Amino acid sequence: MHIAFVVQRYGLKVSGGAELLCRQVVEHLAPEFEIEVLTTCAQDYVTWENVYPTGLDMINGIPVRRFPTVRTREKDFGARSAWIFSHLHTLQDEMEWLYAQGPVSPDLLRYLVEHHLDYDAFVFFTYIYYPTALGLRLVADRALLVPTAHDELPIYLNVYKAMFHAPRAIIYNTIEERQFLQDLFDIEHIPGQVTGVGVDVPERLDAQLFRRRYNIDSPYVLYVGRISPSKSCDTLIDYFIRYKAVHPGSLTLVLVGRAEIPIPKRPDIVAVGFVPDEDKFNAIAGAELFLLPSKFESLSIVFLESLAMGTPVLCDGASAILRGHCRRSNAALYYHNYPEFEPSLELLLKNPHLRQSLGCNGKQYVEQFYTWDQVVKKYRRLLTEVTENHWW
Repeated sequence: MHIAFVVQRYGLKVSGGAELLCRQVVEHLAPEFEIEVLTTCAQDYVTWENVYPTGLDMINGIPVRRFPTVRTREKDFGARSAWIFSHLHTLQDEMEWLYAQGPVSPDLLRYLVEHHLDYDAFVFFTYIYYPTALGLRLVADRALLVPTAHDELPIYLNVYKAMFHAPRAIIYNTIEERQFLQDLFDIEHIPGQVTGVGVDVPERLDAQLFRRRYNIDSPYVLYVGRISPSKSCDTLIDYFIRYKAVHPGSLTLVLVGRAEIPIPKRPDIVAVGFVPDEDKFNAIAGAELFLLPSKFESLSIVFLESLAMGTPVLCDGASAILRGHCRRSNAALYYHNYPEFEPSLELLLKNPHLRQSLGCNGKQYVEQFYTWDQVVKKYRRLLTEVTENHWW
């Protein structure tokens, strides 16, 4: 089977959750299918500026066909979003918002139309952006959707409603995502599968190497990801500073990822920037626990990686998906505000036996539900049923 994966960004330096998930799925399915990735030339999800050259590229042996973006994200996009989420508006307003969000790539849509019959199936990753929102319905008769969705303001816009009714199948990341989308769009009739992701972590880890490389000699709690207000990292930093005011000591907050907000200049907050995977895994291995403040997650690969390595997690409970992970795994705690954050963090830091017990539970949870063998089997079944027209 010749399968096209359609995603807004793709590359070894693209670290977004949905984009990373797409690349991992592609690389694990490549031995069984003829796969090609259709994407833009953008690397950055804020500007969408063309960084990669137009045309055919090869990444880890996978053909990647890139199309240029024709406009960058508008500077007033934040204000435009605030307005559209709080005022009565038209479908035209929503379309203008979608274009302002980016990445706008008419050549990608044109390619889908002109090469519709060249592929047995199209797998679209992430519901929210232009390539999926406008591209999926152009090839709906052979399209699968991996929405990577959660309860956020954009998903209630009318511009997405028809798209969620169009695919031949929907591939969900979690039970909570499936329930949320089926309730919201009334799409129980569309075949689907909770597939998730396989979690790979290195067998050999060296936490001391990470410490030496980044000059960290104290116990630390860790965050990995975009250091952004959209991930509530500003709240995490505030909570940590408030915690240290009450519980002084050597505990350090280590932030791994690109900083999109100012980082306070304090000896107990260390931002190391974007790091190679080796350093990321070593950082997780050496952490007392992993902190995940994001209120909006459709899966969180790094959450699962932390559990797989036996590092317990403390996360924001606003996300139903993260709460589900916590309850099913019995390997993580969640909070809703600072009065819950402080005692939860203190409980975990002061009880190494509890952390060890949670760590064991986390490893078992990932081994039971998040292996690539299971993921590949589920994708294979869905792709086979779509291409063999079992649902016509």
